Amino acid sequence: MKKVIGKITPVMTTIFGYGIMVSLLVGGLSFFGYLAAIIIGGETAGTICTFIYKTVYPIIVLLVSCTILLGLIKMYLCGESAFSAKREDREKNIKQRVGQ
Repeated sequence: MKKVIGKITPVMTTIFGYGIMVSLLVGGLSFFGYLAAIIIGGETAGTICTFIYKTVYPIIVLLVSCTILLGLIKMYLCGESAFSAKREDREKNIKQRVGQ
């Protein structure tokens, strides 16, 4: 089982990285869409903003949610605990700070 997980996790990491990159790119493009709408003004701006809000944002939310889920699955399969602070690590850091 560990061999299979060892082969799957690098692929998941690559997909996760590209997914986050695409999510950031699409989010930035939506910003520029709103900026263009501000510059254009009028009813056309309202149409652009409505299109971005009703069509683009749901796709962005779905993409980001799937990407984060994939990243969390990869993290749990690898046994990583990125959001936990172990007591030993904290004590070691405190001792290093006091020693300096």
